[in-house]
Formats: sequence, structure tokens, C-alpha cells
Amino acid sequence: MSAPRQRVVLALLLVNATRVVSIDRIAAAVWDGGSPPSAAATVRTYVMRLRQVLGAEAGGRIRTQAPGYLIELAEDETDLGRFIAHRGRAGAHVRAGELERASAEYAAALALWRGDPLVDIPSRTLRDVEGRYLHELRLRTLESRLDADLALGRHAEILPELWREVRESPLREALVSRLMLALFRAGRQSEALAQFQSTRAALIEQLGTEPGSELREMQRRILAADDLPPAAGPRAVVAGRPSARTERRWHRPAQLPAGIPVLVGRAAEEAELTERLTAEVLPGGAAAATVITGAGGIGKSALALHVAHAVRERFGYGQLYADLGGRDRPVEPVEVLGRFLVDLGVPEGEVPPTQEQAALLYRSLTADRRVLVVLDDARNAAQVRPLVPGCRASRLIVTSRDRLADLDGAHTVTLAALDEAASLDLLGSIVGCQRVAAEPGAARAVVRRCSGLPLAVRIVGARHLGRPHWNLERLARRLAGSPRLLDELRIGDLGVRGSLEVGYRGLREAAHLASGLPDPAAALRLLGVVGAEDVDAGLLAVLLDCAVEEAEAVLEALADAHLLHARGNGRYHLDHLSRAYARERAEVEDPPEQRERVLRALVERAEGAPASSAVPELA
Repeated sequence: MSAPRQRVVLALLLVNATRVVSIDRIAAAVWDGGSPPSAAATVRTYVMRLRQVLGAEAGGRIRTQAPGYLIELAEDETDLGRFIAHRGRAGAHVRAGELERASAEYAAALALWRGDPLVDIPSRTLRDVEGRYLHELRLRTLESRLDADLALGRHAEILPELWREVRESPLREALVSRLMLALFRAGRQSEALAQFQSTRAALIEQLGTEPGSELREMQRRILAADDLPPAAGPRAVVAGRPSARTERRWHRPAQLPAGIPVLVGRAAEEAELTERLTAEVLPGGAAAATVITGAGGIGKSALALHVAHAVRERFGYGQLYADLGGRDRPVEPVEVLGRFLVDLGVPEGEVPPTQEQAALLYRSLTADRRVLVVLDDARNAAQVRPLVPGCRASRLIVTSRDRLADLDGAHTVTLAALDEAASLDLLGSIVGCQRVAAEPGAARAVVRRCSGLPLAVRIVGARHLGRPHWNLERLARRLAGSPRLLDELRIGDLGVRGSLEVGYRGLREAAHLASGLPDPAAALRLLGVVGAEDVDAGLLAVLLDCAVEEAEAVLEALADAHLLHARGNGRYHLDHLSRAYARERAEVEDPPEQRERVLRALVERAEGAPASSAVPELA
């Protein structure tokens, strides 16, 4: 039975090449959601056997990385990698206005497709989740290629293909819309309108719903004969100004992702942000920007989206949203600008090729229109500046781990950890207030281990819900007794460890590393080894054998990375989560004998040993 399950593991890793797949996610695919208690250990066995079967070279590509595994592959080593590469090049050609090349790249990507993916993999979960994702990716690629061909005046050539695709996916409105446009441009207006009616009837009969806005807009345009002549290609945008055609195609995007209905423990921040968004036009030339900053998992996105939904009706020209990818996968501003412009009604062929031109057009389109823009997980201010809308009445919300102090005119809202009362309220909203009230002591012990991090509280609450036979006392004992606390604070693809890792990796990139200061990452591991809970520059200077000023700079770097919390008066605090992560990194990066020497030297110092027993520096 292990060989088929090893194929499931390999297929899941290959579909997610170069991305970490958690053990929980692998188990869900292997056992189709019915994982046994020994799932984690069994998955590790399957991976071990898989490495053996693949041999040293191929098997070595499978790396262990918390909270699971990843397989290292170049993009040209799989059909999927080549497919995505072709898509990326096609998108770049579209933004540059090179539609012939874009169409060819999209066609090359689609030529790699051979039937339905994963049909021979014995996992219903894998086929339902990853297979459905790949199927959707193919259809979106096809639709992008059809858009390029339509812009090139190839409506007649693509009609047979469109008929076939619509027969296979009769309720996919995006395909039906393109079929209607191709028919209309080929002079077959009656067939285009008949296609709308037949699709509408099918939607009502099968789904009980009317056609969406895209299909209704296509019908309106055909009835009004509102389209470019069949042979015309995309029009140019001159000097960042929209064409007359773009002007009358203004769309009102409503892109905000779903928010949480109730926000716990953030009343003051919610009121502050609401006031900023609803105030009259503020001084200055650009939109009023608010930066929500704080540690990963602290609730920045939840606050931004909750308030944005509450005030969205005040922004009649729409709401734009983009995930900027943070430090791990930053998105280039030109890519976001291209999407925003299309979402605002600019045809893909009219999107300017350069960031400067696209930003000019974006500001022109939003100059007299009140829009709300939400930019989630920004890496730095340079990523945000081109995306600031042009109207003083518009508003911009940015979430970021960094303060973005160099974003001109921005107001900052800093989110701290929840206090105990708010943490209990959040836990009660997940597991039920009755459970919390029935075991108040255990509930307090649980949330203390979560250190006021909403993500951690939500994870333990979700895990508790999944184990109705557990009481809170048992959960509290597990959190207090686990040698690896962060293993307990993960569920599915969510985990506290990942948020801490982002800050830790950021330490390597910080400019202070080039200035001769002690390594903040090594300092954090040292604090984990000695089990420090509160520390000041004087203590850290002793531990690092460095100047107090240098130790203070290291502490500030750790605080900027949200791995320490400044308490005032020069004191800094490591909460349960940071201490657990610091210990983990020390165990991984520093040899045991080195850690033992650190502890021994620290004990000798405490007992008044001579200065020669300096605390050894961690690597």
C-alpha cells in the first residue's frame, strides 16, 4: 500500500515545486482527509522511502523544511514549470504591448497540456484541490490567449476553438463572453445575442442565478454596437493620458477579500482608522495613507479589511486590493499597476509598458474619483509609492511588518499583542464562551502561551474545535509541556513558526550587518540558549562581549524584526513564542557542545568566576 501513497506524496511535491508543503497537507492528500494518529510519522517514512527509490541525486532534491517538505526543481524540468514560465513571458509581452509574442507564448504554454492532470494519482483530495487549480490555470491561460487574439483581429480564426471550449464549459461566463464578442466582430450579432439567452437560461435552470456583470456588459455592448472595428488593434495611451475609449469604459471594482465580522480587542485602532478613512479631504496633494504595522499574525490584514468593508460605501468609484507579497515573494509595482488599470477599465492592449507610464495613467484615471486602495503585506515604501491614487479624497491602507517611515505623509497605526482579556474573548469567539467560562484558569494558561498573538489564539482554538473530547486543561498542559511549542501552534498551512521565520530571515538582509555589529540572529539564538525572558543592553553586552551601544543596536534590530518587544526604560521582552523559536534555531544552527559552553560560562559568571570565562560567541 505504501507505493501508491508515495506517488501521492511525490505528485503533491511536484505540483508545488520549490514551495514548502506541510506534513498536515500531505497527510490530507494521502489519506483523503481521514488521517490516522500516526500520520506525521508515516509521512516521514514515505518521504524517506521516496528518497531511496529516487536515488541519491533525485532524492536529494527533496528537502526537509518546517513545517514539511519541498522539492527543488528548475522551471524547465517539468511541464508545469515550463507552462508557468511561458505564462510569465506572455504577461510581460502583454504589458509591453507585444500581443503577437504574447499570443505565441500563451499558445506554447497550452501546447504542453495533455489531458486532465493527476487522473492516475490515487488521491481524491489531490485531484479535487490541485487538479481543479491546474484546470482553472489552463482556462485562465486560454482566456488570456483569446484576449490577445481578439485584440489582433483574429476573431474568425478562433471561433471554432471558442465553440468547442464553450461546449465543454457551458457555464463559464468568461468563455461565453469572448465567444459573443468574436461572433459580433464576425458580423454574426444575432448568434451572439442568442448565445447570451441560451447561457442565461442554463444558469437559471442549473444554478438559479442570473448572468454576472461581465456577460451582461457584453450583451449591452453588442446591443449598442459599442466595439472597435473588427480589424482594429489595441490603441495607444499617449503621455499617460487615457484615450476617449478608456474614459467611457470606467469600471467600479469591488475587490476587497472577505473580512472577519467581529474584531476583538482592537476598538481603539478600529476607531482611529475609521476616522482617517471617513474624514474630509486632508491637507497635502496625495491620498491620505495609513500604514498598519506589527508582527506577523498580529491582525494587520484583519483590521484593514474589517474597516475597509465598513466604509466601502463612501468610495463610490470602487475599492482596489492587492497582496504585495511581503519579504518572501514581493510583487513588482508595475505588475500591480497593470492589473489595477485593467480592473479600472483600461483594455489590456492599452496598458503602458513601463512603470512610470503606468503610474501616470493610474493617477490620471483616479485624479477625480474617490477610491479606496488596500495594499496588503508591503515590503517597503518603494513598492507602495507608485500605487498611491491621484485624488486627495481617495484613501490608501497599507499593511506591513515594517513601519514604512519613508512613505511621505503616511499615518502609522501600530498593533501590539492582545492583552489577556482580549485574548480570552478571541478564544471564546472560536471555541465558545461557555467553554472558556467553565475552565477560566486553563483558558488563561492557554492564551498566555499564545503571548497575545491573534494567529496563535486562532490556531489553538481551531485545534480545540477539531478535538471535542479535549478540555482546555488538556490543551494547556500540552502547550506548557511541549518541548517544541511551535509544533503545537500550527494547523494545516497556518503556523506561528512561519511568521517568526520571516522576521529572522530579514535580519540577514539588514544593513547593520555590514557595519561590524554583532549578528542579531546569533544574539537571538544566544538568548534562546540562556532562556532569557527580559533583557537590556547591559546584559546582552555581557553575553556578546561587546560594547553596550552595539548591544543596544542589536536589540533594536531584533525589535524591528518583531522578535523582541520594547518595554521602555531600555528593557526588552522575549515572549513564549520568540523564546521557543530562538531555542529551535539554536538547536539547528549551533552545535550542542557550543550551547553547553555558553550555559557553563554564564553560570560561572553568575558565581563570580574570573573574566577569562567569557561567554562563547555563537556562530
